[in-house]
This record gives sequence, C-alpha cells and structure tokens, in this order.
Amino acid sequence: MSSRTRLSAMMFLQYFIWGVWFVTMGTYLGQTLHFTDRQIGLAYGATAIAALVSPFFMGVVADRYFSSEKLLALLHLIGGVVMYLVSLQTTFGTFYPLLILYALCYMPTLSLTNSISFHHVSDPGRDFPFIRVLGTIGWIVAGIMVGKVFHADALVLPMRLAAGASIVMAAYSLALPHTPPKAAGGKFSVHDALGLDSLALLRNRDFLIFVAGSFLLCIPLQFYYTFANPFLNEIRAPDPAFIQTFGQMSEIFFMLLLPIALRRFGIKVIMLVGMAAWALRYLAFGYGAVGPVMLLIYIGILFHGVCYDFFFVAGQIYTDQRAGAKIRAAAQGLINFVTNGLGYFIGAFVSGTVVNRFATANPGCSDAAAAAHECLKVTHDWHSIWLVPSAGAAVVFILFAFLFKPRGASAQPVGEGVPAGAPA
Repeated sequence: MSSRTRLSAMMFLQYFIWGVWFVTMGTYLGQTLHFTDRQIGLAYGATAIAALVSPFFMGVVADRYFSSEKLLALLHLIGGVVMYLVSLQTTFGTFYPLLILYALCYMPTLSLTNSISFHHVSDPGRDFPFIRVLGTIGWIVAGIMVGKVFHADALVLPMRLAAGASIVMAAYSLALPHTPPKAAGGKFSVHDALGLDSLALLRNRDFLIFVAGSFLLCIPLQFYYTFANPFLNEIRAPDPAFIQTFGQMSEIFFMLLLPIALRRFGIKVIMLVGMAAWALRYLAFGYGAVGPVMLLIYIGILFHGVCYDFFFVAGQIYTDQRAGAKIRAAAQGLINFVTNGLGYFIGAFVSGTVVNRFATANPGCSDAAAAAHECLKVTHDWHSIWLVPSAGAAVVFILFAFLFKPRGASAQPVGEGVPAGAPA
C-alpha cells in the first residue's frame, strides 16, 4: 500500500471518529439524558477547552519526544477507552469531566495527522488536499451511518461507534510511515515551544483585526455545531444526521472553488462572503423553523460549504501569507487557539444560555413517554433562537467590512501585484 493511500485512510478514520459522535451528541443529551441546554452548551465547549491546551502539548511534548505515529496510536487508544466510559454516564457531573478528558486526547491528533501527512508528501500544496478530502468523506460516512442506517441521533450508539473506531485507529496508526519528532535533539526553548513569536503579528493592524473578527464570529458559529441537530430533531426533519452531511458534501465543492475565487476576488471579499453566509444560514433556519419550511432548512445546511471554506480555510491562507515560513506553524497555532479555543468556548456558554432562554417545559410529557421518544419534555422557540446568531454574525460582517483593510499579497486577487503565497 502506498504512503498516500495509507495517509488517506488515516484521514478517513480520523474524521469518522469525530463526526460519528459530535453531530448528534446534543440530541442524545437533551432528549435521552434530559440535560439542560446550558449543560449541552458546556458539553460542546469540551473540545474548545482541549483546543486551548493542544498547541502547548504539541509544542512542549509531541514535537520533541515521540514519533508522531506512535503518539497518535497512544492518544487514540486512551481516547477509545475514555469515550466508552463517557457513553456509560447518565449524570452531567460524571459525563462532563470524562468528555473533557476525551477531548484532551482527541484534539492533539488533528495536528498530528496533518504533520504526518505533510512529512510524507513531496508537494503539500498539490498532494495534501486530496489526502485531507478523505477526512470530509469520513465525516459524511459517519453521518450516513448514524442518521440513515441506524437512526441513532438520540441514542448512545454513536459514542460506542466512536470508541470502537478509536481503537481501530490506534492499531492502524502503528502501520503508518515513521514520522520522527521534528524538534528532537534541538535546544529546548519555552518561547519557541509555545509559539510566542506569532504574537508579533498582532502589532500589524490588519492581522489584529482579522484575529479579532475571527474570534467574534466563532461565538455565533457555535450555535450551529451545538444545536443544529437538536433543532432538526425537534422540528421532525427527516433523518437529521444524514441531511446534515449535505453540508460536508457542499464543502467539497466550495473547497475546489476556493482557489479560483481567491484569484478572482482576493481574500477580503472571500472572507466577507463566508461571514455573510453564516448570517444568512441562521436566517434560513429561523424562518424555516416556522412550519417548518424544509426548503429553507436545506438551504441553510447547504450553506455550510461556503461558510466553512470561505471563512476558515481562507483565513488559514491569509495567516500563512502574513506569517511567512519562519513562524507559519506558530501563527496557525495562534489562530486555532483564538478561534477553536477561545471563540468556541465562549460560544458554548452563549449558545446554551440563549437556547435555554427560549425553552419551554412540556408538563404533559411524562418521563415514560419522553424515554420512548413519543414527546419532548422541553420545546424551543427556534425562530427566535436562530435570529440571535444571525444578528451576531451580521454585526461582525459589518465591522469587518469597514475595518479590515489588508495590504500586500493578501489584499489582492492572486495574479495581481505580489505573487500568490509570497509573504506580504
């Protein structure tokens, strides 16, 4: 088996594991375990806590002392055991700390799989997208299994599947090409290990506004990742976990479109389109909730590709251009810390509080009927809920449009001025 094939299979498993439990956890916690909306929000903040810690773990430990494939195997092995223990819990007090422990095992593996891939391809710009797209396909397959095959949105099964897949991934990781720690034998520096050089980029006004805008937008973004599946289940949309995979399918299309769009319009326009798409998708959900109007729901789901690729991926490209080769990894770590860490952590609190504000208890639904999924003990005013993140994303869009004025290569459509990819 070629290295590229093994790396592609690695990406498939990596994102299958995440996608199989993450999408439907909110529905399981709300409808089956009857956790509150605030508790569901906190649960989705577990990965954000891990994202805050992960860059330091990678810089201090992973890059210096362990080969990447062996560390990947160890983390997935521990993660599989912990996820199984998570699936056994029925109270928030025991569920939440174990979920954080699992996230602390899983989140560093995202960077590890990227590092392994980059180490073993001759041209990352050419080869990595074709390897990484298998991760998106893995997420899609996970959604099809949970939503269409097992109809398990409100069941514990997805967590058990994630636990089993993690064990499989642990064994498979030992068959990956050897990837030595990139900083082994070098002089240890806390400054370098924590990526503190990237903080110098914040002295640049444009980059500071980009970081601030990315952070602020991630707060309303967490509404989708936390509550889209519970919303779709509550309005009785068909096969919610399955139809959410349409978003990942559109992601593949917009990923292929992104290089062309960047050459034609430049980074600012592309990122503004991504921000506007988040506001519009929430608006579609809000008005689609009345009825419901499934056409608007499907439009909101299909917007995921432009939302994710034109904001997150374009932002990574902009960061790469501003940082240059010397501090590229540290700069990407900074953006991950601010967005997937701080932004989503605050978003978890905000989304849970807002959804709880528009929740109404259903006294006519008995515990037995709720356990049989014949009724819901709590219902929500989803129209009002979705208008909140829509307004939040719209405000960030307006501020970003007026304040973000990139200069140099990153400001221009590729092919004009400085060559694409050159440090600005």
